[in-house]
Amino acid sequence: MSLPTHHRDTLPPQEVVDLFKRTFSHELYDDLDNVKELVQKVKSDLYSRDYVAAFDDTAKRVAYCCRWSPARAVAYASLFAELGPLNQIVRCQQQSGDQRVLCVGGGAGGELVALASLFTPSRHVRTPSSESLYIHLVDIYDWTNVVSRLQDQIDTNWLYNNQSRFCHTKFTPNDILNMDPEQLQLKQLNLITLLFTTNELFSQDKTGSIKFLQSLTAYCQRGCFLLIAESAGSYSHITVGSKKFPIQFLIDTVLMGKKGQQDHGSWSLVEQSDSIWYRGDSAMDYPLKLENMRCFYRLYRKL
Repeated sequence: MSLPTHHRDTLPPQEVVDLFKRTFSHELYDDLDNVKELVQKVKSDLYSRDYVAAFDDTAKRVAYCCRWSPARAVAYASLFAELGPLNQIVRCQQQSGDQRVLCVGGGAGGELVALASLFTPSRHVRTPSSESLYIHLVDIYDWTNVVSRLQDQIDTNWLYNNQSRFCHTKFTPNDILNMDPEQLQLKQLNLITLLFTTNELFSQDKTGSIKFLQSLTAYCQRGCFLLIAESAGSYSHITVGSKKFPIQFLIDTVLMGKKGQQDHGSWSLVEQSDSIWYRGDSAMDYPLKLENMRCFYRLYRKL
């Protein structure tokens, strides 16, 4: 199963990649050798699961964004557009007022640019919606430099003619597991994304991660969607008592109830795939390698 290389509701993938080229033109064209060196350091730290070392300074975070976020952005945009309910939320086509999205672990900019790629065309049709899209990015590392630079380019090159007033972005450098529901405005959210983040949360704090999912159940409004995605086949097992369970099994149990009792859960599983590919256009122009993405996803809806 594959996602479309270019979904008709999003900006073209090359235009998405070009946004990164403009945002990080100095790094990609004047200082590329240094970026490549930093990428190798980050890759080594990530392989060792030393996330603190991987993201401990701005230069490394920028290098990570330059290397991995463009490919993620075009893949995420296709995924958001392909999932009907999310497509409607991001384009503010729900006819139910402003739409609010929380991206957990979204500091590297992939989710931000993907959302903007789907939102922007809806602002330039003949009868655009008057509703606004509010995006809240939360990440334990301080990606302020990356987010602000990307947002400036989005406002300048995509949401021109004062359209940026319909798209509002907020970045909070904080540990999501230590934030309270009011800080996250859980009661107002229409969509929550955890993209390539869940494994890291559970490895950081199993108990805190379960409590976070429980808080979503306690505070999210009816109709809110939750999208979880990870590399296909990468979900680790978690030990509960003397038994090991796949993390997705644990998430299903927390959100929907025990197997056989899921009619009484607080969330329903709307769509899922154990393996779906996004294959980018090999002709896209970018100074660094753009990788294809194979992921596992689950889309839940609050009942």
